[in-house]
Amino acid sequence: MTIKDDDVQQLVRQVVSRVLAEKNAPAALAASPKVIALGADHGGLAMKQDLAAYLAELGYAVNDCGTFTPDPVDYPDIAYAVAKLVSDGGAWRGIVIDGAGIGSAMAANKVPGVRAALCYDLSTARNAREHNDANVLTLGARLIGAGLARDIVKLFLETECTEERHKRRVAKIMEVERRYLRK
Repeated sequence: MTIKDDDVQQLVRQVVSRVLAEKNAPAALAASPKVIALGADHGGLAMKQDLAAYLAELGYAVNDCGTFTPDPVDYPDIAYAVAKLVSDGGAWRGIVIDGAGIGSAMAANKVPGVRAALCYDLSTARNAREHNDANVLTLGARLIGAGLARDIVKLFLETECTEERHKRRVAKIMEVERRYLRK
């Protein structure tokens, strides 16, 4: 397998970005609310690449957490990388893509501070943000098309949790998490 110079440069940028994020988070990267952590396993690679370009068109900075080739990888590793950036303040929101989106949601939700939601249509995306203040979106590349994925991402990123009753319920979700945190 031959690695192209562009691929090496992209990998170096990602490694440097992650090191800086872990070293300076949340102070340095949290100042930019437009950073989106984006990742996919091999099943979601094509959709991830499409969404990365779309997010750039929308004016977001993308921190690509992999994968970068179609070689098989384990989705929990990618979901963790995205969720950790969101949890640490290195990214404003996260997006993870795998075949169905279910496993990535489960893995991401193990990271403290993350509220990951699998969304498969506009209603679930709106609800995840308005009612649950979800900060990580998971998508199933084998279940939805590229156009719908773009629409879901845009709605997810533009929708806010503003109603006090929903904020109160989100606070209760976070209280449940605090009960089970082990430090």
